[in-house]
Amino acid sequence: MELVKYLEELCLLDGISGDEGAVSDYIISKIEGRCEYTVDPLGSVIATCKGRKPAKRRLMLNAHMDEVGLIVTYVCSDGCLKFASVGGVDTRILYGKRVFVGSGRVPGVIAGTAMHCLSEEELGKAPRESELCIDIGCESREEAEKRVSQGVVFDSDFLRFGEGRIRSKAIDDRAGCAIMLKMIEDIPEYDTIFCFVVQEEVGLRGSTAAAYTAAPEFAIVLESTTAADIPSSKAEKRVCEVGKGPVVSYMDRHTVYNRELYKLAFDTAAENGIPCQTKSVVAGGNDAGAIHTSRGGVRTAAISLPCRYLHSPSCVIAGSDLDNAYRLTVKLCERIQEL
Repeated sequence: MELVKYLEELCLLDGISGDEGAVSDYIISKIEGRCEYTVDPLGSVIATCKGRKPAKRRLMLNAHMDEVGLIVTYVCSDGCLKFASVGGVDTRILYGKRVFVGSGRVPGVIAGTAMHCLSEEELGKAPRESELCIDIGCESREEAEKRVSQGVVFDSDFLRFGEGRIRSKAIDDRAGCAIMLKMIEDIPEYDTIFCFVVQEEVGLRGSTAAAYTAAPEFAIVLESTTAADIPSSKAEKRVCEVGKGPVVSYMDRHTVYNRELYKLAFDTAAENGIPCQTKSVVAGGNDAGAIHTSRGGVRTAAISLPCRYLHSPSCVIAGSDLDNAYRLTVKLCERIQEL
């Protein structure tokens, strides 16, 4: 299957942190017969894939299955729903957004005070989460309670647009999952452990457990990272740029990455004609924060896709960056085995 097709099918699934079952079921359906796998008590899928050659190094690849979203905390007497964020959700992007509530995918709209009713002081300020609610078209608490359960995901389609751009929810981190599924389909050069983990967005929980189980010597975390490459951003604040290749990080808020692997990634990219960049801002974090300190320590690198509007219903990446992230990951895995 095409890499971008894996991404599309994964992004259209719902998998808020703690409720990743639809995503893990899809992944298992694609790897059965190709890998030996287990599902750990938290719900992460840990797969061991035989390569064309036996591994010289115990290497783990990691991507998380969960996406950011909301959770229903209270049903109001008029049938509207109060909520809290699951993961890092910017309240500025919430007002007026379409959502699906619960496993029944009940459609709703995030509602707040209309701008015409705001004071001068309130205009131009982002509403607080407590000032918003979800309208599902019900008129009473009793009616709403019959229709909904707790999890809330964004209602977003998968769109290819412009010059090779892709827009969707949940690209963070279904892109990493897509790359790993494609690697399994193509058969890696060496035996490799693939960890599709849960609950990254709420504290790196799935990777904490999975890394302990997998006990790797080396790890590559596949992720999406913020690209602030819009006209209003100063050059040093752009973080990375869409269309200029995968991002190899040297440091974020959770991890100082292995220096040798950082250099090896750039050397590998140069030798294979793969565009590659680094982050210009120390920000964010990913599952590497849990993995690199697991057991006695793990040499860890991160390869990320530059992504605009991260943690929103409209994440945007370049298809070329997805392809090049796949190429770099494959080649870096081989180089690590040959160290």
